[in-house]
Amino acid sequence: MTLLLVVLGAAVGAPLRYVVDRAVQLRHGSDFPWGTCTVNLAACLVLGLLSGAMVRGGAGTDVEALLGTGLCGTLSTYSTFSFETLRLAETGNRTLAFLNVAVSVGAGFGAAIVGAAFAATIWR
Repeated sequence: MTLLLVVLGAAVGAPLRYVVDRAVQLRHGSDFPWGTCTVNLAACLVLGLLSGAMVRGGAGTDVEALLGTGLCGTLSTYSTFSFETLRLAETGNRTLAFLNVAVSVGAGFGAAIVGAAFAATIWR
């Protein structure tokens, strides 16, 4: 059953990542990878919320498999983040490469904290 939940979450997360990434990136005319940053931050927020819910008994292992491993595992993309950061650095956009790392890691951590804090207000 767990495997099926992971597959179902992944079946939603992967196409969602592609659609959101493309939609966001097409709206920005810069070299900064806004699409990848957006999907990664969204996944951090959901994972923070899920983690907070699980700690407080508001979600179980089935929800973790579906949303955490399946959905967020395919919604977020560390490999694309790494590739895009390297590409920025190699093409001389070292400032954007640094900003990509700083925003992705810093805001990702912040999004996870916000998600967990929100979960704490819901499941007391």
